[in-house]
Amino acid sequence: MNALVRQLAGRFRLPEVINGIDGRDPTTAPVAEARLAEGPLLCPHDAARLLSVKPSWVYEAVRARRIPCLRVGRHIRFTRAMLERWLAEHVEG
Repeated sequence: MNALVRQLAGRFRLPEVINGIDGRDPTTAPVAEARLAEGPLLCPHDAARLLSVKPSWVYEAVRARRIPCLRVGRHIRFTRAMLERWLAEHVEG
């Protein structure tokens, strides 16, 4: 398990009922590993810069569920790969 996953797992103790169906801690699940492998998490301002839009557009698009995001507690985060995939799917042409 990489260092970031260990650090986050230690910081956020999860109740047993949240564990995955197979009984593993969700922080070690393949989905969590795949997301972290995509690169560092971006905040909405970083995502706005990447998409060349205003941060307010990013917040509104998340509220309207037009763009994918990850929720870390009450924070909205993105991966560069996630935004690039979304952009490629929505490019006209």
